[in-house]
Amino acid sequence: MVDRPIAAVFAYLAEGTNDPEFSPRVQSIRKEPEGPSAVGTVFVSRVKDAGMKTDRRFELTVLDAPTTIRWAERSKNLVTVPEGGYDLEALDDDHTRVTVFNSFVGHGLGKLFAGPARKAAAKDADAFAQRIKAAIEAT
Repeated sequence: MVDRPIAAVFAYLAEGTNDPEFSPRVQSIRKEPEGPSAVGTVFVSRVKDAGMKTDRRFELTVLDAPTTIRWAERSKNLVTVPEGGYDLEALDDDHTRVTVFNSFVGHGLGKLFAGPARKAAAKDADAFAQRIKAAIEAT
């Protein structure tokens, strides 16, 4: 639960370039094209996972204010996220429930890493949620 109205939470998360504020694995991120996020906007990031740096491209596939954000990874990596997103629910005028999900798929040798990636994400889920909460509430 985030102590902010749903519209503010949606705006923060839909911006897409705020990820380094709550995800320590994201070292840099930029938006293509610049400007307001929309379906089709691509976020290009450099991330560090398990000691390896990779470049990632995520495309917004659904942007339904103020409740739904979906993305799909368009990069070619060993493990990708074909679908991920945020579901937002207004609990009252000042509080929003945020649900985060990602699906993981391994490609080639990455099939060996998809399971551990899922487990690592599940293990970090509560801490990740708290980092999102803290980042949004700090704005």
